[in-house]
Amino acid sequence: MNNTEEKNYIFGIRSIIEAVEAGKTIDKLFIQKGLHNDLFAELWKLVRVKRINYKHVPLEKINRLTRKNHQGVFAFISPIDFHNIEDVIPKLYEEGKNPLVLVLDRITDVRNFGAIARTAECAGVDTILIPEQNAAAINADAIKTSAGALHKVTVCRTWNLKLALQFMKDSGIQLIGCTEKTQDNMYKPDYTPPTAIIMGSEEDGVSPEFLKMCDARAKIPMSGKIASLNVSVATGVILYEAIRQRG
Repeated sequence: MNNTEEKNYIFGIRSIIEAVEAGKTIDKLFIQKGLHNDLFAELWKLVRVKRINYKHVPLEKINRLTRKNHQGVFAFISPIDFHNIEDVIPKLYEEGKNPLVLVLDRITDVRNFGAIARTAECAGVDTILIPEQNAAAINADAIKTSAGALHKVTVCRTWNLKLALQFMKDSGIQLIGCTEKTQDNMYKPDYTPPTAIIMGSEEDGVSPEFLKMCDARAKIPMSGKIASLNVSVATGVILYEAIRQRG
């Protein structure tokens, strides 16, 4: 690990308990398989209550992360704080805003994520919504690639992206999926109402179950021989069509 990474991790059961109780955001927690003792039971209760993203791993995995007395647990601390979409959307309405939300479905490349965050902040996106699982790690590389935008834009994280999308629909926010699986180009949808734009992974695009929930689909016109854009570039293209329409 490099020096920057070393500042963003902790290990040891008591140290992690204290970090959680102090309000630190745990990005990922590794727990040794089969770990059981009274002190760990205290940590495990916090993990469940705080819904911390965790993974059971072999002892060898944690030993590779640190050779110090880790007591079977190792955690990465997020450099940013995450928010709940259920809290953010009502607040945006209370502030008189016309919400523009960016949803990232399985965007796992750290640098793509950082570049997307930078564009989103520049475009005035109100919040970025990501899932707990299958999402890029928000680490030093992500912060650097975002040019610091991740310290300025609100990032929401959810255990159940489908429920979060339904919450937004119930809150009067339309869902627009950016996908090649449509005949409608990106200029057809009306982006002026409260809107959430969903971007999918480079490999598979937006998940079919989320596309079914969308109120509209949008395809970026392609004239060249290469059939697709990098997801961070595609995000910029469609976001600025939304900004153009919103004036």
